[in-house]
Amino acid sequence: MRRPFQATLLVLSGIGLLRVSLFTDLYLRYVKEGMRPMLIASGALLILLGVADAVSYARRRESDGHDGHDGHTDHGDSAHGHSHSGAPRTAWLLLLPALSLLFYAPPALGAYTASRQPPKAVTHEDDFAPLPATSPLPMTLSDFTRRVQQDRTRAIEGRTVRLTGFVTSGERDDHWFLNRIVISCCAADAQSVKVRVHRTPPPPADTWVTVTGTWHPGGTLGTSSASAALDARSVEKVAKPANGYKDALPLAPTR
Repeated sequence: MRRPFQATLLVLSGIGLLRVSLFTDLYLRYVKEGMRPMLIASGALLILLGVADAVSYARRRESDGHDGHDGHTDHGDSAHGHSHSGAPRTAWLLLLPALSLLFYAPPALGAYTASRQPPKAVTHEDDFAPLPATSPLPMTLSDFTRRVQQDRTRAIEGRTVRLTGFVTSGERDDHWFLNRIVISCCAADAQSVKVRVHRTPPPPADTWVTVTGTWHPGGTLGTSSASAALDARSVEKVAKPANGYKDALPLAPTR
């Protein structure tokens, strides 16, 4: 790879990183929200390195030109009009990711991924605070699952809750799944949190909805045998959140 193209590739990669992290929310399809400052800094650094490399190359060419006019000849590789000191040929493989950052963003993970993953194991909790008196009670899918499977006070029994996520189909016709995809670092480690929904037909896959309902009995409430499931009373379509890679509280329904 010749140095002019090497410098161009660095600049293109830097511009691509700044495009997805500084001017849009597309970076959320790759990494978690907290990594945005590092992406911005990396993009700026790549641009600076590319510009510095281009300036260095231009000055060296200018210096070589002056040496040639003075009657001096470099008998190394430069005598043949080219240099073998550039990056290895495998560096060409970086061209496609650089162009992808500039012109194409991969689709966000959704129903296809969630339907092929087992439910993510929620963290363990020993002590639960009393539930607010609000009804219906907004909850995340993880909190609902913890209450169902770990809260021995059975506080969730009979409570009407509201959960938001996207739709995937179930193994049978009598239920479907409400899902959230959660990432720890980047999209490669994505895992899904799932709640089974009963007593209502499934909306189309990948539709974001808010489901209102009560716990669907199955197993012993407050133990790991209890199913993270809901008997739905209503299902409302909602807008897809800007950051779909976290288990957040319910969204406001669209009008």
